[in-house]
Amino acid sequence: MTVPTAPERRPVGELLREWRDRRRISQLDLAIAADVSTRHLSFVETGRAKPSRDMVLRLGEQLSVPLRERNQLLLAAGFAPVYPASSLDAPELAAATAAVRRLLAGHEPYPAVVIDRSWNLVEGNTSLAVFLDGVAPALLEPPVNVLRVTLHPEGMAPRIDNLGEWRAHLLGRLSREVAATADPGLSALLAELRDYPCAAPEPEVELPGPGDFLIPLRVRHGDHVLSFLSTVATFGTPLDITLAEMSIELFYPADTATGDLLTAEAPGR
Repeated sequence: MTVPTAPERRPVGELLREWRDRRRISQLDLAIAADVSTRHLSFVETGRAKPSRDMVLRLGEQLSVPLRERNQLLLAAGFAPVYPASSLDAPELAAATAAVRRLLAGHEPYPAVVIDRSWNLVEGNTSLAVFLDGVAPALLEPPVNVLRVTLHPEGMAPRIDNLGEWRAHLLGRLSREVAATADPGLSALLAELRDYPCAAPEPEVELPGPGDFLIPLRVRHGDHVLSFLSTVATFGTPLDITLAEMSIELFYPADTATGDLLTAEAPGR
């Protein structure tokens, strides 16, 4: 009987070199930023020297390595991970969770959504329902992926008036996240989304039209077309993976008619 072996962990120097190449930073520039000699950094990358825990953390910080991947660097160097990944219901995240929920509630009657790094829905406010009319129930089975719901032909896509433009925006945003995180799950999601049929023309470059200052999301809602602009909020100094990977997208009316309609349809009005 053959006993399966654990997958071999890649050397920390090899991982650091990959992150440095991904960030397009020279050894010299990284060494200066991390206050280490270029010779020693070269030895670390080639495996001739073992970095201390402090050095691994400093290099990860200078390379803007996500917290989840910094833990992997520490493990590869023989150290225990230092960044926790807590549940949102954990007592230590109570203040952060309460702040997020206040933000969602206070944003009514406009839609707001909280997503994780994989673009899975964490929470949303009640006004998010305006986006979900006609979405196939299978797409709303947990875990609900916000990008899949938006661009799938059985999701929001048939109701988005400027689908080509919005699709290009979302795919560009996801492409940048794949480059920043090297997350294979995000890479697979990007490939899936690119395969979705899209009858609407997708611009090769996002260029503003006359009077445009951002790309709106235009969604048909009954006999109306709602127009939204959005902002994305993140925690500024997270030391927990869950908080670091969380983002809150707030949708605002891009015109008076959209604001008036959402206010009129709000419960209790």
